Amino acid sequence: MFKSFFPNPRLFFLSVVVFSGLTSAIWYSFNQQMATMVGLDLSDSTPVIGLGHFVTDSFLLFYGFYFLCTALFAFTWFKISPHKWQWWSIVGSSAILFSTYYSVQVSVAINNWRRPFFDLVQSLLKSTDANADPAALSEQKVNLASGQLFDLIILFAEIAFLAIIIYVTTRFLVSHFIFRWRTAMNEYYTAHWMKLRKVEGASQRIQEDTMRFASIMEGLGVSLVEAVMTLFAFLPVLWVLSEYVSELPIVGEIAHPLFYAALFWSVFGTGILALVGIKLPGLEFNNQKVEAAFRKELVYGEDDKDRAQPIKLNELFNNVRKNYFRLYFHYMYFNVARSLYLQADNIFVFVLLVPTIAVGAITFGVLQQILTAFGQVSNSFQYLVNSWTTIVELLSVYKRLKAFESVLDEPNIVQNE
Repeated sequence: MFKSFFPNPRLFFLSVVVFSGLTSAIWYSFNQQMATMVGLDLSDSTPVIGLGHFVTDSFLLFYGFYFLCTALFAFTWFKISPHKWQWWSIVGSSAILFSTYYSVQVSVAINNWRRPFFDLVQSLLKSTDANADPAALSEQKVNLASGQLFDLIILFAEIAFLAIIIYVTTRFLVSHFIFRWRTAMNEYYTAHWMKLRKVEGASQRIQEDTMRFASIMEGLGVSLVEAVMTLFAFLPVLWVLSEYVSELPIVGEIAHPLFYAALFWSVFGTGILALVGIKLPGLEFNNQKVEAAFRKELVYGEDDKDRAQPIKLNELFNNVRKNYFRLYFHYMYFNVARSLYLQADNIFVFVLLVPTIAVGAITFGVLQQILTAFGQVSNSFQYLVNSWTTIVELLSVYKRLKAFESVLDEPNIVQNE
């Protein structure tokens, strides 16, 4: 699955982790010094509303730093371990990471826009309520307010248009990346067909399982990268916004309460649902086995009249039915736990903000920013919660392909599932 597309996978992915940690440490420790070297200024941390958010000195420095690190990493691997798919597996992966990060920054730009827009809405509604007669509002004031609102709406439209471009570009790039990965797997397996052909369901694994692996990775992989990038982007935002909230219900006053509440709530939900759904991967894997056995007998019956007899087919289908019913039962209580948690998640942040809202400590714009940032961080930490069913399916496919590949390591043994 991996060595067909990535050069020396174990060493490669280890180097990715080490290199990412090293470059992140360099960025956060020396970005100010790097900015000074190239004549940029990072001292102004005031949020920029609109497309200017993406061309600040901080962003310009990051663009250069990211592309330089990508070039260094790719060049090193091109020299150490040349690979047929190296441009897609290394440079393509980096491009997807950058595109995903950029899409997350679009969300940050929209969150920066929320405060001035909703604060303006709040102030205008208050001023309108203060006048018993709407006609008493001066035409000049109405025109000024309308102009401010339209200016902010236009800024939002510009950001939204950029978001569409980034989304479409990312999906297009990911689709091609994943299909290249499937192509690499297909070439690898077909090159070893003489050893693999005797494995039960060999044709299905090369055609269907590689297709399923690719399609699952397309959605699941992008979601994981997006979740990680969202945490990097919104955790600092939530840390700053926590200064507007002085205390939490029951807990009382703590420093940066929203930040720690998001961590606790997400880890709690992920842990509970991982525990509740712990049996699902094995059941999904067994499901693939009984389905394959039933399908295999039917295929044999097409060429041999003595195979696929009703008694044998009924026995095999009973195994299918038994496993499905077990799967339905375990998914039932898992879905109950998951639904309860997700419904509670909808109101959790409002419960946290009750003391703050009650005393009027924040404006409507700040409230909107807190809700968005908390939701982004919470959803990112809840990656396993939101993707558990898909992860279970991926684990099932991975086990099948892993067992399939094991034949290449033991050429004298025919492995059946």
